[in-house]
Amino acid sequence: MPRFLKSPVPAAQVSAARADVAERVRAILDDIRERGDEAVRQYSEKFDTWGPESFRLSSEEIERIVAGVPQQVLDDIRFVQEQVRTFAQAQRDSMLDVEIETLPGVRLGHRHVPVAAAGAYVPGGRYPLTASAHMTIVTAKVAGVPRVVACTPPIRGEIPAATVAAMHLAGADEIYLLGGVQAVAAMALGTETIGSVPMLAGPGNAYVAEAKRQLFGEVGIDLFAGPTEILVIADEYADPFVVAVDLLSQAEHGPDSPAVLVTTSEELGREVERHIERLLPGMPTKDFAEPAWRDHGQIVVADTLDEAFEIADSYASEHVEVLTEDPRQALDLMRDYGALFLGEGTCVSYGDKVIGTNHVLPTRGAARYTGGLWVGKYLKTVTYQEVTNTASSALLGEVCGRAARVELFEGHARSGDVRAAKYGDRTLEWNEEAGA
Repeated sequence: MPRFLKSPVPAAQVSAARADVAERVRAILDDIRERGDEAVRQYSEKFDTWGPESFRLSSEEIERIVAGVPQQVLDDIRFVQEQVRTFAQAQRDSMLDVEIETLPGVRLGHRHVPVAAAGAYVPGGRYPLTASAHMTIVTAKVAGVPRVVACTPPIRGEIPAATVAAMHLAGADEIYLLGGVQAVAAMALGTETIGSVPMLAGPGNAYVAEAKRQLFGEVGIDLFAGPTEILVIADEYADPFVVAVDLLSQAEHGPDSPAVLVTTSEELGREVERHIERLLPGMPTKDFAEPAWRDHGQIVVADTLDEAFEIADSYASEHVEVLTEDPRQALDLMRDYGALFLGEGTCVSYGDKVIGTNHVLPTRGAARYTGGLWVGKYLKTVTYQEVTNTASSALLGEVCGRAARVELFEGHARSGDVRAAKYGDRTLEWNEEAGA
């Protein structure tokens, strides 16, 4: 039976805030539908104090911005993008087109076709998530998407040069200095100056996530995203200081980011809590990490490691870090997580920033039914059928006629009938002149 050394605030306090966000986002989307560029500019000026003549950066502007980025930053961006590209390419190579012959002359197949265009949202604000450019744009380009539109907000009225460089080096075809709901809406709905895209990808704050949720159906999205989550599974062999540092590494994403420890050792759990209390006051990002840990942090003690894995699955957390004597057990014993990080030699921050797997991952329990962003999200798996053998077409036509009439679909049945009659020895029981 699990025991809680630390519990989160009641969930009801969180749901009220979400309702307010949904209402505000709905109003902005409706306004942009109606007024297009004019509304986009108004919201950009209101929320970001940003209203240039054109939100799109020209090739000359991009070249000038990239030239001003320190060489080490550019080298690091290229290194990380190569890691992302290598893994995404391996994923793409695993997705094979299929064609089989099920009956003589009956060929069925599927192909993986990239979407015509994709919108990549790269967050900015207080923390410019340069790595999101790698995750969304590089992956889309590996999938073969011909047009990738990328948006990122200005930061306190300034151009985020490193983010622009990352978007450019990743292969973005259009780069806009535009943030928030207005950026997501402009890409999804289109305006007089921004062509619409059929798919959106990328993380963002509560407003961006809600905008994607409301637009889903009109456009495809990578996934429904909420605050960043981390869950650490630790046994008595784990280093409590490492556990504490890793929990806080994700708590700094925002004041609503859950950080959960599930451990088989009560002693370790209490030591982790003591480390966190000592570390928090000195963190430069404590104004986010402190309320995140206070309101959403949890420490759960399990009786056995098997129970710890079961508890972890019940959370279906975005990031699950396994700091146990044999971390690879989790590969066989867990199923509900966004991404696993196995052993002390890795950490969630590697996945966020450098290692090559995608950091756009499911939150709020969505890992129960989906994985994160990957090259396959930008591909449509479409089927085709071809029948070139007349005897096979006649056989299928006879079965189609019978099967369709069971369901009272006479029109479907007749499509089968005409082929059974034309290619086989069946006589039509109805004719065009009689209409019956």
